[in-house]
Amino acid sequence: MENDPVKQKTLGRQRALGLVLGYAADRLVGDPQRWHPVSGFGKLARAAEGRLYADHRAAGVVFTSLLVGSAGALGYVADRATRGRPALSIAVTALATWTVLGGRSLGFEARTIDVQLRDGDLAAARRQVTHLVGRDPSQLDENGIARATIESVAENTSDAVVAPLWWGALLGPAGLLGYRAANTLDARVGHRTPRLERFGWASARFDDLLNLVPARLTAVLAVALGEDGRGAVRAWRRDARQHPSPNAGPVEAAFAGALGVRLGGTNVYHGVVEDRGTLGDGPAPAPGDIGRTARLASKIGIGAVVAAVAVALVPRR
Repeated sequence: MENDPVKQKTLGRQRALGLVLGYAADRLVGDPQRWHPVSGFGKLARAAEGRLYADHRAAGVVFTSLLVGSAGALGYVADRATRGRPALSIAVTALATWTVLGGRSLGFEARTIDVQLRDGDLAAARRQVTHLVGRDPSQLDENGIARATIESVAENTSDAVVAPLWWGALLGPAGLLGYRAANTLDARVGHRTPRLERFGWASARFDDLLNLVPARLTAVLAVALGEDGRGAVRAWRRDARQHPSPNAGPVEAAFAGALGVRLGGTNVYHGVVEDRGTLGDGPAPAPGDIGRTARLASKIGIGAVVAAVAVALVPRR
């Protein structure tokens, strides 16, 4: 089947349609409130960590390989088992896409914080922003919360929307589930804390590798769809390298330039102060910029679907 051009085109169309339907389901329905598969995977990862943890990189490699490999294998088996039945194949891809995307939830969190800040409820906004970021919000003022929200929306537009669609277009359900597993493990153990610095190394580096192309695709879409394309290019080229993350840097810098705001600065994570550099030329973001960021993220999501469809339709051996 893999070398039959006609069957390859059919498979590409099935994959493309499944991605579109899964994206539409995420935008219309959002994440399930109960029994979310990603939440279930997180519980499995916590149990596996308890059994496999050791303070060295080799243990982290085993942990990451086992969990990401299992998720990818599940998607691969489901994909292979349904390729001969188009409707079922499309449904499997659509279900996997809906499961791993987080665009609607990301927009909901941003809009909720926007409303809370507009209402002057700083305490509620500080609590709400912890759903998006790992930094300490206790000392953040309105502008600090706005910056944290905008940076998180930018980074998670890449991690939770563009990257899953990219890997789904290339590898189908195996790419979708495998990527989400890797990204979830990075969020869980990929922190530079004394306990996780060695054990979480493999998860963090593998997530960096998987996001190299999607992050830059996100930045390109920010340039193309943002309010100031030239500003996005300028900030990306000049400022991205200041960010400690090789993938969040281009994304956040491009968002900063596209929106005409200044992102970056110092943040406190688990008691550790981290300098994220200065990204962009504009003024510090204000609460009113959160809505603009959410709209840009929505446009980028649509652009990512178009790109994913184009990739899925390219014949391959």
